[in-house]
Amino acid sequence: MVVRSCWKSRHKSSQQCPRWFRPGLAIVILWFCATHFVCASGLVLGEATNVVQKDAEFDVTYNDTVTSENQTIYAFNHTVSRNKTEGVRVTVDVLLNASESPILFVVRQKQAVLSFQVPLILRGLYQRKYPYNHIGRTLCQPPTVVASETQYFYVDVSTLSSLGTHYQLRVSRVESFTLQTNKKFSFTASPSQPQYFKYVFPEGEDTVIVKVTSDMNFPCSVMSIQDIQCPVYDLDNNVAFIGMYQTITKKGAITVQRKDFPLNSFYVVVVVKTEDEACGGPLRYYPLRPDELIDAGNRTKILDVIVSPAIKTEVYVMGMLFCLGIFLSFYVLTLMVACVHNKRTKKRNIFLDPPDMSPAETASLLGKNGDGKTPASPYEYGSFADNGSTLSSEAITDSATSTDNNYGYLERSLDSAGRSRQESLSSVEEDDYDTLDDIDSDKNIVRTKKYLCVSDLARKDKRILSKKYQIYFWNIATIAVFYALPVIQLVITYQTVVNVTGNQDICYYNFLCAHPLGALSSFNNILSNVGYVMLGLLFLLIVLKRDITHNRALVRNDINALECGIPKHFGLFYAMGTALMMEGLLSACYHVCPNYTNFQFDTSFMYMIAGLCMLKLYQKRHPDINASAYTAYACLAGVIFFSVLGVVFGKGNMVFWIVFSVIHILATLLLSTQLYYMGRWRLDSGVLRRVVYIVYTDSIRQCSGPMYIDRMVLLVLGNIVNWSLAAYGLIKRPNDFASYLLAIAICNLLLYFAFYIIMKLRSGERIKYLALVIILFTAVVWGFALYFFFQGLSTWQKTPAESRDHNRDCILLSFFDDHDIWHFLSSIAMFGSFLVLLTMDDDLDTVQRDKIYVF
Repeated sequence: MVVRSCWKSRHKSSQQCPRWFRPGLAIVILWFCATHFVCASGLVLGEATNVVQKDAEFDVTYNDTVTSENQTIYAFNHTVSRNKTEGVRVTVDVLLNASESPILFVVRQKQAVLSFQVPLILRGLYQRKYPYNHIGRTLCQPPTVVASETQYFYVDVSTLSSLGTHYQLRVSRVESFTLQTNKKFSFTASPSQPQYFKYVFPEGEDTVIVKVTSDMNFPCSVMSIQDIQCPVYDLDNNVAFIGMYQTITKKGAITVQRKDFPLNSFYVVVVVKTEDEACGGPLRYYPLRPDELIDAGNRTKILDVIVSPAIKTEVYVMGMLFCLGIFLSFYVLTLMVACVHNKRTKKRNIFLDPPDMSPAETASLLGKNGDGKTPASPYEYGSFADNGSTLSSEAITDSATSTDNNYGYLERSLDSAGRSRQESLSSVEEDDYDTLDDIDSDKNIVRTKKYLCVSDLARKDKRILSKKYQIYFWNIATIAVFYALPVIQLVITYQTVVNVTGNQDICYYNFLCAHPLGALSSFNNILSNVGYVMLGLLFLLIVLKRDITHNRALVRNDINALECGIPKHFGLFYAMGTALMMEGLLSACYHVCPNYTNFQFDTSFMYMIAGLCMLKLYQKRHPDINASAYTAYACLAGVIFFSVLGVVFGKGNMVFWIVFSVIHILATLLLSTQLYYMGRWRLDSGVLRRVVYIVYTDSIRQCSGPMYIDRMVLLVLGNIVNWSLAAYGLIKRPNDFASYLLAIAICNLLLYFAFYIIMKLRSGERIKYLALVIILFTAVVWGFALYFFFQGLSTWQKTPAESRDHNRDCILLSFFDDHDIWHFLSSIAMFGSFLVLLTMDDDLDTVQRDKIYVF
């Protein structure tokens, strides 16, 4: 009470407390502190008796036992030089199973602390636990400022187990800790014994490629590039925390740039994973109990590492100039051919186009086929053109009707030749005109004749058809804008994620030939797509030139432009050129970060190109009945929709493949019927009854063959091909559904193109020299292009580690790989294919349309 009252009144007069109180209080406090100091000292001294510190040496194995009552500290020292970095590796082996009371090892350094327990428990999928009794860890070596200094580090060994646990400890130097440029180094790693090495950029090298290889597929491993800092993340459960990393089986490579590492050096870390599922290996069995420990077995892997200089800036410049040079040469070549062609055309027009000559006199002068020869009739070719039966009176009547209609059409065209071409096309609607002279039923008479001419299917007003086919271009331009903008945004996000996280497994590059530029990881794969854009633009310019020339001919009432040759409609050609340019843009976007989720970017406009080419082939001789742009793009949208479904759900899904195969076969049958009857049939509730009736009357009762032999041959072949592809997909169920769908489109296009060429030659038509040269050149280029395409430098059908096993070095200018050459050659081949479609019927420019047969 006295102490408390004096304490409360410390600010009051000192007379309230006795004078003897203050010295007495001081003596009590001193006695209390001294007593507790002695007790604490005794406690510390009592603990210190159980701590043993030993001066230890490198390359000496220490065998000892640890319990909860003692703790051992091993003291090491070594000299660290600024010009030379030596690695220090700690190896621990516990001879007995001590999973219930593990031993804790703590390595205390000047600027880092490393701790781990033995047995080391590493987790796999589904909470699997794998114990490891043999541990090997490399100590982090922070850079030193002074030229040379002696550093100390301590290894503390402790446990909470009351039973003694025997262990072995060994600390050794890693002589080859620093990697040398272009020198291969072999080493061994396991999940509990990861390895990492240091690399210092030499003077003059700003970019290097770190390659890690092995002769063993499994166990799965991870390569990581980390900055020089402590701690180093070198275990399976933390290697992805920092830096760049990728899973590897036999082959891995990462391109490293000096600008990303301020100390001009980095660590190459190699970790073996506890399981192989990330590399495509099998999954182990599920543990019976949640805490059950699973023996991992022998997961030691022998690997090689080599660091090589990457390409210089000069190679980048050379690659870009090479790219531009190749495709600019096509501009120069096109200009030269155009000049020669114009000069020859002017000379020929002087002699072949005298003024004031009627169409009949022109035809008499040039010959009925424009070359002085009488056109061949389809009747001259035997059974392939005829079904072998005697011509009926109905066929003769159809022919006569066609002749009358053609003469009437010729007179109407000549009367309307002086109509002004300045009238706005925007005011022209297809429904505003009666496109046939007769009632609608006459379409059945015209289009179901046994032998059709182009004039029978080119009866609609040219302005209407021109506007109709221009919609193809405007629609695809709109589609391109709305499709490309989110694609570009998405791939930029992909590249940002790769750069921020360092996860190299997101994108399926050819890492052995992936040259970065700025934020892009594989600039060469993007640059090689410039050919699609440049050649697509060149094709648009060629089409524009032809369009202008044709319009000028119409304005001056040129007879050949009005009444001869295949009707000139350029809307589909403009759409094809735009699609080729977009294919280049979207392929470049895909190669920013190629993987299975954005593969549709690389194929969507390939479907467009294949569909547009087939439509153009059909339009050449069926201009009045070709599909509208809305119908065509709706069908192509359905194809892309199924492509997305196949990529997401098609892998091994039997239900999806059954549904798709049924739809594929039904679509093939419906399209075949539409083509065979030229659209003169109805899909309604009575279609099955009519089919049965036709089969009964024509095949059973009369035993007559098909009326349109040529069309039937094409459609039968087409159905065989498509049914075979549907059966293959149903049986094999390929993982790459997008490529399978593209193969269907290409096979149908090639079949139709071959049929067109054969029928053209069979009808007595010829292919001009320029078109023939383009055909042969394109065929050769396609052959080489497909060779490089099937090299398969990467594949997202497998895991990223398995995909890297297909990676190869650059083969052209040390900058381009096989897939880049595929880009070069395929863009040239597509450009050539478009030119073939544009020029293959130039021989008919002076032939009247009632002499050009439809097939």
